Amino acid sequence: MTDKWIQKTHIKHGALHKQLGYSKSALLPEGLLNEIGSANIGTHVRGHTVTPLLKKRVNFALNVRK
Repeated sequence: MTDKWIQKTHIKHGALHKQLGYSKSALLPEGLLNEIGSANIGTHVRGHTVTPLLKKRVNFALNVRK
């Protein structure tokens, strides 16, 4: 029996896609996610300012992909 934990979270679906300027149907490039994940807060990566919220969303996206 699997626990459907992700349905119980209060995440905004598609928020990362919208923040990065991709359509919801597009797959986000893993290289971009890795660059943002390793960047410091306040820096710019490919035209996007890295904020704490962006880092949390990217970290979640990378973890869910595994």
